[in-house]
Amino acid sequence: MVKQMKVLLTALNAKYIHSSLALRSLKKYADAEGKYTVVKEFTINNRIEKIVSDIYKEKPDVIGFSCYIWNIEMIRTTAARLKKVLPNTLFVFGGPEVSYDSAEFLRNNPFADIVMRGEGEETYRKLLSVWVTEKPYYDINGITYRRDGEIFENPNAEPLKLDDIPFVYDDVSELKNKIIYYETQRGCPYNCQYCLSSVEKGVRFLSFDRVKSDLQFFIDNNVKQVKFVDRTFNCNHEHAMRIWKYIMEHDNGVTNFHMEITADILRDEAIEMLKNAREGLFQFEIGVQSTNEQTIDAIKRNTAFGGITDVVKKISVSGNIHQHLDLIAGLPYENYESFGKSFNDVYNLKPEQLQLGFLKLLKGSGLRYDAEKYGIVYADEAPYEVLYTKELSFDEVLRLKGVEEMVETFYNSGKALTAVKYAVSVLGNPFGFFENLANWWEDKGYMDISHSKMELYARIYEYFSEQKVFEDDLPVIKELLRYDIYLGDNMKSIPQTLERTATEEERKFERDFYTAEENVNRFIPKLKEYTPKQLLRMCRIEFFEINPMSLERGKTAVLFNYYGRDIISNKADVAVVWKEVIPND
Repeated sequence: MVKQMKVLLTALNAKYIHSSLALRSLKKYADAEGKYTVVKEFTINNRIEKIVSDIYKEKPDVIGFSCYIWNIEMIRTTAARLKKVLPNTLFVFGGPEVSYDSAEFLRNNPFADIVMRGEGEETYRKLLSVWVTEKPYYDINGITYRRDGEIFENPNAEPLKLDDIPFVYDDVSELKNKIIYYETQRGCPYNCQYCLSSVEKGVRFLSFDRVKSDLQFFIDNNVKQVKFVDRTFNCNHEHAMRIWKYIMEHDNGVTNFHMEITADILRDEAIEMLKNAREGLFQFEIGVQSTNEQTIDAIKRNTAFGGITDVVKKISVSGNIHQHLDLIAGLPYENYESFGKSFNDVYNLKPEQLQLGFLKLLKGSGLRYDAEKYGIVYADEAPYEVLYTKELSFDEVLRLKGVEEMVETFYNSGKALTAVKYAVSVLGNPFGFFENLANWWEDKGYMDISHSKMELYARIYEYFSEQKVFEDDLPVIKELLRYDIYLGDNMKSIPQTLERTATEEERKFERDFYTAEENVNRFIPKLKEYTPKQLLRMCRIEFFEINPMSLERGKTAVLFNYYGRDIISNKADVAVVWKEVIPND
């Protein structure tokens, strides 16, 4: 006899812009057993009281939690509270944060009944099939469970054939403007010691026919961004080439595809093909982690920075693919000075984003096992982040936290980016610039204050104006900051220190510009159906004392088209529409 029951799978996501691929996959795979599964998604910003209340009202027979380093502490608190009000409900946990010490997790958390280890789709389906018939689940592989006060650990489940797992997205309307996760492979051929993928052996792939069908769904539905969770997207050259080619041939002009690639194995054949991709179609994340050879050897990264450099530069030539380059602080043999060199090496490759992360000693990873060997001291609680190492003191870790904050605020966000790049070129030391900015920011007490966008521009101009090294360049920096502001937004007011009052002649130039058909056809042809009055609201012309794109001398009029924004950075399309002629000296 089949029991009517409800299993509630819960995700505590980092942000609502992310969808929970893991739980959707479990639900979809198990729906063949019957529609017993409900998925509820929250974020770590939700109040625990709210989460508990919403789950309790469902009165589930089973609750499943998807556990990661960013949500495990909140899950512990939530589950412990729920167990008190739902004592007869079965509590099941899965995910990387509980898979590698499942027995210990059960011992330390009396509210937990079952841990599903590793891949969960088939394990969950089998559990569901016995739950609904009220049969015992004790012989199912891939689980660790509590029974009569004792803890039992069954053998691992067999790896799945990926094509057997149904496509998890039926209706993307509820996912509008969210990042949609998607996988075409599981496993990784590399053995990086900070990563859990090193634990898995071999790589399994979806068939290309299946991938084409899945991709077409995203394309047909004009999904904003699809983020591949494949650990090394291009580990198989032919697999990657087929997917890139299909996406390019079926491009809808809207969807962006984000992939994590290993740059030094990217072949020239792929680079040549990718030159023809629409700008904004692809976004690559490239893990450099360090340029210290001893460090790379210790973490078994097996990548050569010279090879990464060559590929990143080749991709940059076309200017159509955004590249995010990653560094990790706290790795073996990397001291403060060495990390500064790694930072400068990566910055000089001019990535669209430079992501500075801190080592996390993940359960099951090689570096966690070898932490004592390398003198790595880390926090006991998730996310197990490095506190200090033999080479890097806690004071230095805190200094790097400040650098990270400034990189995120003024580089990766795109705010003040043109001005910052100019200032770095003046100083000649990227790491030194962000380090000095972070120290100044801390001294002013700004680290503990939430700033509006315009306040950030005012603050960084304050910084530049107080640094003697930028004294001669301050007029140029001021113009570039104003340019950065209007590149992002058509602001009615900007910080007083950056204001410039337009002359009547300049205002007349802007009004007259939109009435001239040849100007509209040349610079903003896609907006030619709009009236001059409408164009005044949709665009903006600002005058600068230099050309902010080339830094050439002479008053320059720049047109900002806010209806022609970059699909990834969201910055306005710009064009120089008038330039003062400066006679040769």
